[in-house]
Amino acid sequence: MSLDATNEARNQPRRNASDLQQSSKIKPVPFRGAGFVHTQHRFIAPLLFVALIILWEIGSQTGFISNIALPAPSEAAGALSDLFETGMIWKHLSASLYRLVVGWTLGSLIGVFVGLAIALFSLVRAGISPFITALFPIPKIALLPLFIIWFGIGEGSKVATILFGTFFPTVIATYGGVDNVDRNLIRMGQSFGLSWMSIVRKIIIPGALPAILSGFRISASIAIILLVAAEMIGAEFGIGAYILMAGALFATDQLIAGVAMLSVLGLTVGWLISRAERMLLSWRA
Repeated sequence: MSLDATNEARNQPRRNASDLQQSSKIKPVPFRGAGFVHTQHRFIAPLLFVALIILWEIGSQTGFISNIALPAPSEAAGALSDLFETGMIWKHLSASLYRLVVGWTLGSLIGVFVGLAIALFSLVRAGISPFITALFPIPKIALLPLFIIWFGIGEGSKVATILFGTFFPTVIATYGGVDNVDRNLIRMGQSFGLSWMSIVRKIIIPGALPAILSGFRISASIAIILLVAAEMIGAEFGIGAYILMAGALFATDQLIAGVAMLSVLGLTVGWLISRAERMLLSWRA
């Protein structure tokens, strides 16, 4: 064996030890392909809400917050307790839920149907899309007197106001979602010989669902706003009528109780839409 080969054999264990020492210093690289998956923090919002309520109560009890301008949460809770004891809360809630569910459901269904028609048929887009663009900016509550003339002072005018306000954002969200579907997926379906209806049912509608559900979330908020405004005009029962009566009597505790009911209603609707998104959009995970 030559001298160079002998030296190489002696140095080999040292090199292996040096390589192992360097490899031990290498830091592992974290996984970077999570796709912006959000971490669930379930207790942050409830804790923050409780902290705000406690600060509000302390400010009211110490006089830092005027009870005339903003009553304490305990006073609003007392007004809610009175509603439960008298049973009036169920009359107000049932009236508001009926108007909200009927108006929002009809407006959403018609809006999805018209939005799909605009997105899929060129003649419909050319004929109806300009009307949607022209009528969408009109404040829907401004049309309530006209709806009262058409449908009377009863439930018809209130439901029509909510339906009309829900219809337009749903239409825009629907055909906007269809327009944003990846055209390569549609071409792929055509190349595999799928029929027009199969492409709509299996590619276009699933691809547009995220935008449609986002439109539902927006239209539900608009529906609650229009519900309160419509109930403040010629309604005996309903959350909006209750808030209007409390404001007329300067009963700020009852007014805050009505606002709290609207907040719970909005949270419930948002939770239901979130559940629908988890069920219908599970393929995005």
